[in-house]
Amino acid sequence: MIISFFILLFVLLVLSVPIAAALGLTASFGVLTHDTLSLELIGQSVFNSLNSFPLMAIPFFILAGNLMARGGIAKRLVDLVSSLIGHFTGGLAMVAIVTSMIFASMSGSGAATTAAIGLILIPAMVAKGYKVEYASANQAVAGALGIIIPPSIALILYGVSAEVSIGDLFIASVIPGILITLSLIIAAFVISKKNGYKGTEKRSSFKEVVVALRKSILALLMPFIVLGGIYGGFFTPTEASVIAVVYAFIVGFLIYREITILELIDIFQKSAISTAVIMIVIGTAGLFGFYLSITGIPNMVFDLLSDSMANKFMFLIVINILLLLMGMFMDGSAAILIMVPLLLPTAVEFGIDPIHFGVIMVCNLAIGLVTPPVGIDLFVVTQITKVPIMEVARFAIPLVLIMMVDVLLITYLPFLSTWLPSVLG
Repeated sequence: MIISFFILLFVLLVLSVPIAAALGLTASFGVLTHDTLSLELIGQSVFNSLNSFPLMAIPFFILAGNLMARGGIAKRLVDLVSSLIGHFTGGLAMVAIVTSMIFASMSGSGAATTAAIGLILIPAMVAKGYKVEYASANQAVAGALGIIIPPSIALILYGVSAEVSIGDLFIASVIPGILITLSLIIAAFVISKKNGYKGTEKRSSFKEVVVALRKSILALLMPFIVLGGIYGGFFTPTEASVIAVVYAFIVGFLIYREITILELIDIFQKSAISTAVIMIVIGTAGLFGFYLSITGIPNMVFDLLSDSMANKFMFLIVINILLLLMGMFMDGSAAILIMVPLLLPTAVEFGIDPIHFGVIMVCNLAIGLVTPPVGIDLFVVTQITKVPIMEVARFAIPLVLIMMVDVLLITYLPFLSTWLPSVLG
C-alpha cells in the first residue's frame, strides 16, 4: 500500500497535476484505503494545517512585498546602491545583487525580489553594454536571495512544518545570506572584468550619495523596524508582517504617492491569489504529512538511510542532492511541506540541529529558483527581456555553481547558521 501511495504521487507529478491536487489526492487515497482511518480525518487534517497563527504572516508579507514593488521603494533602493558602488567594474551587476539583498529583507519572496529589481536594472545593464542574457541571469540568481534573507516565506513554512522558532530561523539565515551575497558580488566583478562591463560614467559625489540616502531613508528603515522588532522581542514574525504592510502602504501610497487607488485594488487582488495558492498547498501538504506520520513512513526512511549511510556527513550529501533535484522540478514551498515530515526526523536522529537543517533546505531550494524546468526566477526575467529561458539558464550556470559551493559551506560549517542564534538567544 505504501508503494502504491508513492507511485500515485509520482504519476500525478509527472502528469503535471497541480501540486496541491497531487498531494491532496494522494493523501486522500492513503487515508481512504487505510484500515483504521476515517473520511472525516481528511477535512480535519486540512483545517488543522491551516489553523496556525504563524501562517498569518504569509499573506501579509506577500501584500507588503507587492506594495513595496509598486510603491517606489525598489527604485529608491537602486538609486542609493548605485550611488555607492555603481562606479566599480561591473557596478550595475553588483547593484542588482546588493539591492536584491536589501529588498529581500522586506519582501520574503524570490519572485517578487526578481521582478521589482529586475524591471529597473536589467534594462539599465543592457543599456550599459551588458549582454542581456547575463543581465537576466545575474538578476535571477540575485533574486533567489529573497527566500534566504529574512523575513522569508520559505523559512516561515519550514518553521511551521518543523515546529521550531521562526525568529531563530530568521536569525540563523542572516550569515548564510550574507555569504551568498558576497560570493555573487565577487563573481559579478570577475565576470564583468573579463567581459569589459564598466560601471557608471563617474563616481557619485558625497552630496549625491547624501541625496540618494535621504530619498531612500524611509525604504531603509523598513527592515530595521521589521527585523529589529522581531529580534528585539517587541513583536512576533506574524505581527511584524502586519507592521510591514502598514508601513509599505503609508510610504508608497501616502508619502511617495506612487500607488493609485486602481493600482491598490490590483495589488490586493494579486496578493489574494498568491496567498490562496500557497494556502491550498499548505492544507493539502498538511494532510500528506498527517498520513506519513500515521503510517510511520518517516521511521522507515530513517531506517533505510541509517542502514545505508555511515554518518551524518553522507546523509547531508544525499539530502543536498535530493533537495537540488526537487528544486529543479517543484516549487520550493511545496518541497518544504513535503520533505520536512519525511527528512527532519531522520536529520534529528543524526544529530543535526533543526534550525541548521532548515537553513540548508531553504538555501538548496533557492538554487531551484534559477534551474530549469521550474525555475520561477528564470521565468520572471524572461518575461522582462523576452530572452529564451534556456539561454538565461546557460549564463546562470557559473553563478549556480558558486551558490552550490556556498551551500556546501553552510552544510558542513554549522556555526554559520547556529552561532548568531546562540549569541542573540
